[in-house]
Amino acid sequence: MQPQRFFQASLIALAISACSPAEPPKQHAEPAGTSAMASQSESERLAAFFAQSYKEDLQRSPMTQSYRGLKWDYGKWDDVSEQAAEREAALYTQRLSQVAQFDMSQLSEQEKLSLTLYRLDLERKLANDKFRHHSYIMDQFSAWHTLVPSFLINIHRITDSSDANAYVARLDAVKPLFEQVIEQLKIREKLGVFPPKWSYDQMVVASQNVISGAPFDDTEANSTIWNDFSTKLDALNLPEADKQSLLDAAKRALLEKVKPAYELMIAELKHQQALSPAGDGVWRLPDGDSWYDNRLNWFTTTDLNAEQVHQLGLENVQRIHQQMRQIMKKVNFEGDLPAFFEFMRTDPQFYYPNTDEGRAQYLSEAKKLIDIMGEQLPDYFGLIPQSDMIVKRVEAFREKSAGKAFYQSPAQDGSRPGIYYANLYDMNNMPIYQMEALAYHEGIPGHHMQRAITQELQGIPDFQKYASFTAYTEGWGLYTEELAKDMGFYQDPYSDFGRLAMELWRACRLVVDTGMHSKKWSREQAIQYLLDNTPNPKGDVVKAIERYIAMPGQATAYMVGKLKIMQLRQEAMDELGDKFDFRGFHDEVLKNGPLPLNLLEANVKTWVAKQKV
Repeated sequence: MQPQRFFQASLIALAISACSPAEPPKQHAEPAGTSAMASQSESERLAAFFAQSYKEDLQRSPMTQSYRGLKWDYGKWDDVSEQAAEREAALYTQRLSQVAQFDMSQLSEQEKLSLTLYRLDLERKLANDKFRHHSYIMDQFSAWHTLVPSFLINIHRITDSSDANAYVARLDAVKPLFEQVIEQLKIREKLGVFPPKWSYDQMVVASQNVISGAPFDDTEANSTIWNDFSTKLDALNLPEADKQSLLDAAKRALLEKVKPAYELMIAELKHQQALSPAGDGVWRLPDGDSWYDNRLNWFTTTDLNAEQVHQLGLENVQRIHQQMRQIMKKVNFEGDLPAFFEFMRTDPQFYYPNTDEGRAQYLSEAKKLIDIMGEQLPDYFGLIPQSDMIVKRVEAFREKSAGKAFYQSPAQDGSRPGIYYANLYDMNNMPIYQMEALAYHEGIPGHHMQRAITQELQGIPDFQKYASFTAYTEGWGLYTEELAKDMGFYQDPYSDFGRLAMELWRACRLVVDTGMHSKKWSREQAIQYLLDNTPNPKGDVVKAIERYIAMPGQATAYMVGKLKIMQLRQEAMDELGDKFDFRGFHDEVLKNGPLPLNLLEANVKTWVAKQKV
């Protein structure tokens, strides 16, 4: 739900929420690793270093503070200027030299792992910084034009008048924020870095949606932000005069700051659209091949190159197609696999009505699936998340460009549950036969399970809970889709076909992502590949391909990560035999938070060796 822009560290942190100290640290905190730690043991020095650098990172990101339930800089946005990026890169370089000063021989195994992860995280971020301007600061899938309203709606809570004033302050600050984003767009313009031409139309429409409705025009319907602020304000027990004063302030900010900011953004997007070169993949960017190598390394946490990833995809597409043919036999379907795909794509029995009633039914059934799964968790997991989770429809202002489903982590203090978002804009893109696998992936035992457990872990430093290793996180989500079959779910063969269809989708991603970004496939060529090789409807296919174009490499993480976890589990089963325990294996995978795949493998092998004693 996110990730390759130069402000990557902040936005990835937004995807996973946690709680931190109630009061902000001093604004001019002493740099991590200073003389204050000189008299401490090596373990104490390391813990103090982690804590100090974590606080410094929180100070730099008001948005991350809000995601983690803090209100230190509640009326501000992050600084996305070029100067801020330079300062951040310098800080990472400084910390890398500080990390080298710790004596590993004096640390526990857990501390050694944490220090290794911290160093690796810095190295990865600095490697990204070399390609800072290759990322699309704006794209149609998920960028500042939709982040602003979605953040205000879903993250900025209003519990008193000061929160409402902070909301208004953020509205006032949208214009300077967008000016920084436009500055980044202009830097990329000079370097020749543009998203594809077709994506600009979607960005413009989504931007116009935000500034449509009252108070921006004379229509009866409220705009998205105005409706959100008014609703939250209505819930407060404030004097009417105070409420009216806040409404007036918000209206002024919307008209005088937010609307002009979006108009400036729309004008800049239209200007750059005319300059964007032909093509879709990052091969069209300067040094695009090296950038794509960086993306594959970042998202898969492996050294697999584009050709290896492509071939891995082709092999798994063939494997899953064969398993699907077995489902065809079970349901007595007469015809070949393409004909079965067309049947699954078009038969009305597999879709809820494209109405509000159909959408409500989908949400209700998804919730039931998650509740049933929750009852079975103790048989397969020792670690169980304490945080709640809800199922929610993607908001109207962003549903046309958003993905089909995604997850937002809970706040550790209980102020916000985990959220499984389902995009119900077009019910023809949300087949019933995929509902089970999708609910398990986004909810439990998938993302909610892993991310909520991670932020609830004790005994590991906070930074470790928010490190980004996509192959681990998304690999776990995809792994749990198959785990559910091992647990006895997917009793309906069509639902089991849906599980295979979603795994097939991730295998095909390896093919089309590398196809577009390395082999120079066009958007249309990639769309046709998915239509030919999956049962997914065309609307779903088009949106997915456009997402992979906006986020090069990200889509490869799922299958690479899942295959590694399945490999590790099978090896553990083979070695341990009757001693193998699902709960022990899963707890070992989850107990350290996100990890690169090589460290996950090392940990699991150590666990297996201990079980054999």
